Amino acid sequence: QVQLVESGGGFVQYGGSLKLSCAASGAINLLYAMGWYRQALGKQRELVATIYTDGNPRYVDSVKGRFTISRDNAKNTVFLQMNSLEPEDTAVYYCYAQSGSLYYWGQGTQVTVSS
Repeated sequence: QVQLVESGGGFVQYGGSLKLSCAASGAINLLYAMGWYRQALGKQRELVATIYTDGNPRYVDSVKGRFTISRDNAKNTVFLQMNSLEPEDTAVYYCYAQSGSLYYWGQGTQVTVSS
């Protein structure tokens, strides 16, 4: 089992920045990847960014150049630095961790960007 605890969401104006954190505990040595999904009201959940155990990141096209995913292995924590935020980024952001075919989820944190 893996437990994920998120923090860092909030309200920001257009063009602002926020940094999300996701601390993992439990069977973290079995993790293949960690990252973030988001779900806007009335829309399907969307994969935003992933970072693999080798450190390579991947992003959805809409956030490339604005969001940066990183990890602190010593603290078992993954971060999502979000810059140049747009109203379209408004959503609940969920941290996830993948271990083989199993996915673990954080509780979600709201990010709201005003126009």
